Amino acid sequence: MPVRLFVAVRPPPEVVAALARLSRPERPGLRWTPPEQWHVTLRFFGPVGAEQAEAALRGVAEAARIAPPALARLGPEVGRFGRRVLHVPVAGLESLAAAVVTRTAGVGRPPDPRPFTGHLTLARNRGSASLATLAGAGVEARWQVGEVAVMASVAQAAGTPNRYETVAAFPLAGA
Repeated sequence: MPVRLFVAVRPPPEVVAALARLSRPERPGLRWTPPEQWHVTLRFFGPVGAEQAEAALRGVAEAARIAPPALARLGPEVGRFGRRVLHVPVAGLESLAAAVVTRTAGVGRPPDPRPFTGHLTLARNRGSASLATLAGAGVEARWQVGEVAVMASVAQAAGTPNRYETVAAFPLAGA
């Protein structure tokens, strides 16, 4: 049975704590992402079978062996992608994302042709809530990224967000 996989970097506890201090007001149609699911996606594979999942793991392990630790820079403020996604930008992961894409290009969905835009999703808007009043809040953090993880998106009951599980984590070269 196919599983939805992606490659991600997870923020350390001190960054999660800084993000958790942001205001998270209730708004109709706005679903806040729980802190335990916060991550920066480097590459999304989509649904893959066992053979492609193994190829993804091999490719990510290879990318991690050659990629030096990266300095992730979160912020400087909450932003939005249109009316649907409230996020915080994360810079510094471009080379790592490129290495992962290069070594996993034949796995799952084709890599997104757009330039990598690192971000951490805080909320998704499925209704008419305005994100404009939530954007602009200041939040900044930096952390040394020492590993990448292959994650699975596990479906839950209807109306409940998917749960993300770590399938495997790989230390970066020199980490």
